[in-house]
Amino acid sequence: MTAPLLQHDRDELDATVLRTAFGRFPTGVVGVAALDPTTGSPIGFAASSFVGVSLDPPIVAFCIQWTSGTWPVLEELPRIGISVLGESHDATAKALAAKGRDRFAGLTTRSSEQGAVFIDGAACWLETSVREVVAAGDHGIVLLDVHALTTPEDVEPLVFHGSAFRRLQTRA
Repeated sequence: MTAPLLQHDRDELDATVLRTAFGRFPTGVVGVAALDPTTGSPIGFAASSFVGVSLDPPIVAFCIQWTSGTWPVLEELPRIGISVLGESHDATAKALAAKGRDRFAGLTTRSSEQGAVFIDGAACWLETSVREVVAAGDHGIVLLDVHALTTPEDVEPLVFHGSAFRRLQTRA
């Protein structure tokens, strides 16, 4: 027996319906961060829309909501760090997604000479710069050139699925 289909016409596609549908697709979670030039402290946020775009040249992307107060600062910086969060980063992802608090309080980070910030324990670190931002509705698609990357050997990624952070299960 198959489950009943729930169909929504375009005029019924509100934020709740769309968020539920988009949540059926598991994604990785990244920290997007750099050093604030005025304070020297890390600034950034979490994004679950990260994707590899091109191998030659190396380009990655994520989506940013236009209402972000942090993005306008990051967008102008010469380098931005992308940390693919590891399976132990549940609390880190929540902290980076929080509003109205120091998102980096209690986190161990490192930075590049150019100001990209990386979160310790990540599954991958990419040092990037903004190539282009493409308007797409209430979000922008941020295309980033990859200048360097580091991949630790034994860190599994954190996954976001169904509005919750999850770990990959390995099969025996």
